[in-house]
Amino acid sequence: MPERSDIHLGRILFGREAIAFYLVGGLAAALYVVVTSLLISIDTGVADWVVSALTYAVFMPLVYLAHRLFSFRSDAPHRRAFSRYVVVQGMGFCLATILSYVAFHMLFLMPLIGSSLVIGVTSIFNFLVLRGWAFAAAEPA
Repeated sequence: MPERSDIHLGRILFGREAIAFYLVGGLAAALYVVVTSLLISIDTGVADWVVSALTYAVFMPLVYLAHRLFSFRSDAPHRRAFSRYVVVQGMGFCLATILSYVAFHMLFLMPLIGSSLVIGVTSIFNFLVLRGWAFAAAEPA
């Protein structure tokens, strides 16, 4: 029989919040790819990597709002929640960088396996930290 903590973790990782999180994130990722590809293809004269980074930056507050409203249904104060959201994005980036190094430089994984590992672990990490910290209810005074 599974332990109580295993059941709780399963509800967290596969419950309504998690599904909404993965749907919002997946839609945002798809839109990011389309918008970035379109902007790069029209040859704006701006370096491709700058276009990509700026598009990512523009998407960040939009994805924050989508996660706030749909994924977590949070009423945490924006000032606290958004600043924490940005910190979590930075931590997720660092985690993805480290995992990529391990997957491709140390373990020599095939790209599909390595990138799946990186996005899977990073997504779960981001979900748990956003849920438990960035979008958590305000602590009582």
